[in-house]
Amino acid sequence: MKQTIVNVSKKAAVMMTLLLVLGTSYSFAKPVDSADGDIRVSFNKSFRGAQLMSTEAHAAFTKVMFKMNDVVMFAFYSKRGDLLAVTRNITSSQLPLGLLLSLKGDYKDYWITELFEFTGNEDSCYYVSLESADAKVTLRSNGDSWEVYTTVRK
Repeated sequence: MKQTIVNVSKKAAVMMTLLLVLGTSYSFAKPVDSADGDIRVSFNKSFRGAQLMSTEAHAAFTKVMFKMNDVVMFAFYSKRGDLLAVTRNITSSQLPLGLLLSLKGDYKDYWITELFEFTGNEDSCYYVSLESADAKVTLRSNGDSWEVYTTVRK
């Protein structure tokens, strides 16, 4: 019986030492970054001085969240490192006046749940998600007017 207690104590001591060594080595490890080299090079070239906040690798693209001039933005890259699009959240007061007035007139019974500026392939537009008690509508700007992008009934 004494022999069993000694063996258990030795095993416990070995396990504690192993856990301590593993815990210490992982605490000094760098966090894994999902942006590969091509994307990182392209990002640094396009957004000099920007603060990289996070990356998310998806099947067809990589999403990079970064901060530049105190504004949080999102860049989307192809697997080859080509910049596909950049988005940034905005407030309704940052919309062009015509688009803002159209929203206030045509969707006065809705509230804004999401609003962002989209820039990609030499094209810029705005997307706004609006909700009411009955529906959620997403609009896309087309010049100085809005077009319905999606509608979901509640």
